[in-house]
Amino acid sequence: MGMQLGSGGASADPEVMIEMNMTPLIDVMLVLIIMLIITIPIQNHAINLNMPTGPSPPPPVEPIVVNIDVDFDGTVLWDGVAVNPGELDAKLQAAASAAVQPEVHLRPVAVVPYKSVAAVMAAAQRKGVTKIGMVGNEQFLK
Repeated sequence: MGMQLGSGGASADPEVMIEMNMTPLIDVMLVLIIMLIITIPIQNHAINLNMPTGPSPPPPVEPIVVNIDVDFDGTVLWDGVAVNPGELDAKLQAAASAAVQPEVHLRPVAVVPYKSVAAVMAAAQRKGVTKIGMVGNEQFLK
């Protein structure tokens, strides 16, 4: 990168420089990189979201849960109280006509006949109960 001095010989011709001068090449490369950086458009990785305005909605209300147990002899228990078929129909009708229907959890014991459980489910369907589910099915897995 500096000047090359002669060997002190008598010849007046300068010696041939074998190395290439890299300074101008590096300068040109730096200018090209800067121009490339300047000309690249700015990438916006923005996602437009429509955020709600105004007050937040009230927290969800916990659902009312009604437990219907069907015992081994076909006895139907409404939240732990034994009911006959007429009372069951009346309670199911009241649950179906409520403003917010309660969740009905049907829990039969493992040895109950199917017809007893099917009768409760059919009564619930006739009365218009839509939120009904079977609970405790793990007892039937063997």
